[in-house]
Amino acid sequence: MHEQSIVESLLAVALKNAEQNNAERILGINLVVGDLSGVAEDAVNFYFNFLARDTIAAGATINYRHIPVKMRCRDCRTVFEPERLDLACPGCGGRNVDIIAGRELYVESLEVV
Repeated sequence: MHEQSIVESLLAVALKNAEQNNAERILGINLVVGDLSGVAEDAVNFYFNFLARDTIAAGATINYRHIPVKMRCRDCRTVFEPERLDLACPGCGGRNVDIIAGRELYVESLEVV
C-alpha cells in the first residue's frame, strides 16, 4: 500500500517541524487531501498509529481537509468542478481541460505543545 510510505513521509515532516519548534508533543496533524490523491483515510490512520507509537506524535489525531476536483477548460478558460465522470466543460461543452485542484497531499499545520 502506498499509504505506508505516505505516512512515513508525513510523520518525518511532522517530527522535523516539531523538533525545530521545540515541541514536546504533537497533538494533531492537519492534512490537506485532494479528492484525486487516492489516499485512504482508514489506511493512513492505521499506519500512523503504528508508526508514531514510540514518538512524540503517539496518540495524535490526523484532521483531514478535503479539496474537491477543479478543472479549467483550455478553450474558454471556464473553471468548474466536474460532475462524477462528466469532464465536459459547462461553458463550451469541450473536453480539452486541465486539472487545477484535487491532487493535493500535504501537511497544512501541526498542533503541538
